[in-house]
Amino acid sequence: MVIVLALVALAVLAAVAGLHWYVWRRLVRDTTRGPGPARRAGTALFVAGPLLMTAALVSERTGAPFPLQRALAWPGFLWMALALYLLLGVVAGEAARPLLRRALRYRDRPRPRSHQAAGPPAPTAAPAAQDPARRLVVARAVGAVAATAAVATVGHGTYGVLRGPRVKRVTVPLAKLPRAAHGFRIAVVSDIHLGPVLGRGFAQRVVDTVNATRPDLIAVVGDLVDGSVEDLGPAAAPLARLRARHGAYFVTGNHEYFSGAEQWVEEVRELGLHPLRNARTELPFFDLAGVDDVQGESEGQGPDFGKALGDRDRARACVLLAHQPVQIHESVRYGVDLQLSGHTHGGQLWPGSLLAAAANPTVAGLDRYGDTQLYVSRGAGAWGPPTRVGAPSDVTVIELAATRV
Repeated sequence: MVIVLALVALAVLAAVAGLHWYVWRRLVRDTTRGPGPARRAGTALFVAGPLLMTAALVSERTGAPFPLQRALAWPGFLWMALALYLLLGVVAGEAARPLLRRALRYRDRPRPRSHQAAGPPAPTAAPAAQDPARRLVVARAVGAVAATAAVATVGHGTYGVLRGPRVKRVTVPLAKLPRAAHGFRIAVVSDIHLGPVLGRGFAQRVVDTVNATRPDLIAVVGDLVDGSVEDLGPAAAPLARLRARHGAYFVTGNHEYFSGAEQWVEEVRELGLHPLRNARTELPFFDLAGVDDVQGESEGQGPDFGKALGDRDRARACVLLAHQPVQIHESVRYGVDLQLSGHTHGGQLWPGSLLAAAANPTVAGLDRYGDTQLYVSRGAGAWGPPTRVGAPSDVTVIELAATRV
């Protein structure tokens, strides 16, 4: 098993190195006339970027000293996003290269002399001398467009995360919901990902956004943190200010199990949230249940739907908090009316939504599976790069609607 993992890691590193070499070739080597300050600076950037990215990933997963994690996270993770869009820009530019070269050849073709013109013909450069010049012009034009588009995309996507999530409102009709509960509001918060990049200030923006919606209940559906309680306890402290008439509830996500799930469960309890660990509570109008994330199975703490839902009164409506959308199939078996999830980030960085769709039954939004509805939030924060493209962050207010008169 160790040998297999090592081979996979080597294959991934080789692929990353190859893609960086390809982008370096197009953006640095092909746009410079030869060795010189510009090529050396570009080469240094394409060496330092992937090294910082790898160091940021390794330091976070190995629990390196938190100041080191913070020092590496910003440049390393931003390079991860920038490298992706540089690659996409360069690939897209391949289609433009032959068209631009053809346009330049047309521009530089010999012109027929007018009958009125006098004097000897103007000298023209030999084709062999023209081609390298044209290639350089084309490479610089395509490279400039690709680099500008990548920087603008990452800059806009990073600003969108750092300013905090926007509120999304969704109405969900539940057949078993009593009329008295019509309009009950649940604020769904997922994937905050407090860590070496998103800290206490970001947590406060999320709390302010949630409280401004004046929800009846708050559901924090996992991936709150990327790090230990020792390092991130102060960053999570603003969660103590979450306010809702029926309280705030929490279930674990897969990243909690990378960060010390037991300690974080106790920490959020101290902050005033109610952990639902394969458990259920009966609210005045419906049952609220929660299950542990499937990542907990590696520690013998996975989801137990039977414990959370096995003995409930199925005549009552049931809302389940479960971090990953893949848990929907068990929810259907147990007659859950609505599952609230996160995990996917909506793909976070386009075209990541295509990969997320391959691994999850629903990537974002409201969907139906038999008699069970599934709502997947895109999440409030971001993992890795503090950047989102095509998947803006959100806090969703679910308004329950009674269908019975």
